Amino acid sequence: MLDPRTDQYAEQLARMIQVETISLPDQPDKTIFYTFHDLLRELFPTLFDLCTYEDFDGSFLLRWQGRGEGLPILFMNHQDVVEAPGQWTHPPFSGVVSDGKLWGRGTLDTKGGLWAMLRAGEELAQEGFVPRQDIYFLSTCNEEQGGEGGDRISQILQDRGLRFTMVLDEGGMILHEPIGGAKGTFAMVGVGEKGCADLKFIARSKGGHSSTPGKDTPLVRLGKFMAAAEKSNLFRGEISPTIHAMFASLSASMSGPLKTILGNSRLFAPLLIKAMPSVSGTANAMLKTTIAFTMASGSQGTNVLPQEAWVIGNMRYSHHQGGPDSIAAVAKLAKTFDIETEVLDPGFPSPLTDHTGEPFRLVEQAVAAVFPGVKTSPYVMTGASDSRFLSRVCDHCLRFTPFLISDQQLDSIHGIDENVDLSVLAPAVDFYRYVMKEASL
Repeated sequence: MLDPRTDQYAEQLARMIQVETISLPDQPDKTIFYTFHDLLRELFPTLFDLCTYEDFDGSFLLRWQGRGEGLPILFMNHQDVVEAPGQWTHPPFSGVVSDGKLWGRGTLDTKGGLWAMLRAGEELAQEGFVPRQDIYFLSTCNEEQGGEGGDRISQILQDRGLRFTMVLDEGGMILHEPIGGAKGTFAMVGVGEKGCADLKFIARSKGGHSSTPGKDTPLVRLGKFMAAAEKSNLFRGEISPTIHAMFASLSASMSGPLKTILGNSRLFAPLLIKAMPSVSGTANAMLKTTIAFTMASGSQGTNVLPQEAWVIGNMRYSHHQGGPDSIAAVAKLAKTFDIETEVLDPGFPSPLTDHTGEPFRLVEQAVAAVFPGVKTSPYVMTGASDSRFLSRVCDHCLRFTPFLISDQQLDSIHGIDENVDLSVLAPAVDFYRYVMKEASL
């Protein structure tokens, strides 16, 4: 049976989905985001009346003044979404409710989380609650385009001398059997994320007519380089303390040899580092730097050998190897194919949050209180979020959205048929209410 609040909650989130806040590269017109802000004021009037509101070119920051007991905490989820091409079961910006789900772009990434945290604040404000410390709410309009808003706002907060005891952003969710053999349901709380760098690899030649090709023309060299990068062991595998803790948490619900191996991951680390890449791309990404080739260009004619050809590599570098070392490793390989490496964006490295610290324990307690039987596990995000920039002003940046989702829903993020179960809406609000009320860090 659904919580009595569900219909109202679904209607609010549907209205947020219906505002098409798609972010685009170099987007000067922010009108759609201000339209969205106006909707938020309508949906959460008490909270917006209590809070100070600051606009940062379409991104916004709310401050809810507390009793001044301790450092402030910050809740954040971005308001922009990616485009929604392809054939959807329901139009991607319709906010349709069907089959016990709310459908639309942003239900999971991340208007759903934005709605839940603001709704929790709205309800507490209506009840006359005054937080112990100041509570901030941050939502950017360009997270999907590199995070300029999060970068800028974090620097402004740093310039103001502000420090936060905890930041809670999008990230892991609640999953059934997050890895094969881990029976049960787990709240996967990100305690950090890999750095994200963009590299351009350039191969040059004198060009010429395609009727008389020489050996190792630019595209051929680039192809050989990409194949070598995929096959060679460019980057060092290592199991971080966070991943060891994750394995220990998940192994408690396992049986058989895997329980023994993951439960003693430090002892079996060499075996795991060797075997995990063959399990899945996700498993491999947890242990080492990765690079994916995403864009390419050659000549403009079908019968012309390019004087210059290039490919773009998106690198996600591990904490143990870091950006400079990872870039140097792939640049060294590129040089063997007479290919230049240009760093387009070195990325912004973020530290790992201590999973034994009080902020993580608060999230763990909230999960236990709202989702009985769900266990909490730390992990390292392989994707990027705005919270990496908030490490400038906080030592405990956590990444978690309190939604229980299926494999299909996980795959729908940035894909087709993004949706969220109606049954998860009320618990998500209760999770944020718990954190806001119990925070005394």
